[in-house]
Amino acid sequence: MGSRRSANELSEKNVFTGIVEEVGRVAAVAAREGGRELVVQARLVLSDLRPGDSVAVDGVCLTATDVGDGAFRVDVSATTLARTTLGRFEVGRTVNLERALAAGDRLGGHIVQGHVDGVGCVLDVAERGEAREIDIELPDDAARCTVERGSVAVDGVSMTVAAMPSPAVARLAVIPYTWTHTNFARLRSGSAVNVEADLIGRYVAKHLESRGEAPLPGPPGS
Repeated sequence: MGSRRSANELSEKNVFTGIVEEVGRVAAVAAREGGRELVVQARLVLSDLRPGDSVAVDGVCLTATDVGDGAFRVDVSATTLARTTLGRFEVGRTVNLERALAAGDRLGGHIVQGHVDGVGCVLDVAERGEAREIDIELPDDAARCTVERGSVAVDGVSMTVAAMPSPAVARLAVIPYTWTHTNFARLRSGSAVNVEADLIGRYVAKHLESRGEAPLPGPPGS
C-alpha cells in the first residue's frame, strides 16, 4: 500500500448522506494495541480516496491510513469496537462504503455523522412482493430520537422509518434497489447492525431534557 498517517493526527469533521456508494469486502483483520486494524477491498471509493480522508464503513466514520492496491486500511479504536459491530468483523464480510460528502454534492439521503449510537438487533426480515420489511430493535440512545417517518441510518444506509411497532422497534421498508446495492441481503433475524439516530432528533431530545420536559418516547422502562 501507499504512505501511512497516524489516525490520531487526523480530524474527523466530515459528514455523510447515507447513500452507499459500493459494497466492499474485509480483506484482513489484525489486533493492534488499543484496537484493531482492518483492510477493506474496494473499487469505486478508491478513485480519489487518500490517506487522511474519512470513509464510512457500515456507517462508522473511520480514517483511511493507507490506500492502494485495490484496498484501504483503517485503524479502529477500542471505544469504537465496543460501540459498534466492527469488533465482530471477519475476513470476507461485506461492508457498506461511502466517502465523506464533498462541497456541492447532492444530499440524497440525510445528514449522517458516522457516529453510531449503538448496536441494534434485526428481529425480522419479511418479503413484501419485491420489497422487504425489516424490523430492528433499536439501542436506547437511538430509540429516544427515532419517530415514524423520520430518518435513521442502519449500517450506514439512510432509511425512512415506515412504522414504529413499539417504542424501541423501527420498521424499514427496503426497496429492491437498496436491497441489491447494499449489504442488506446478509441480514437475518438476530443480525447485529450499527444504528445512528437522526441528528435533528438528537438535538430535539437533548433540548427537551435540558428544559426538564418529557423526552421523546424510549424503550419501556427507560
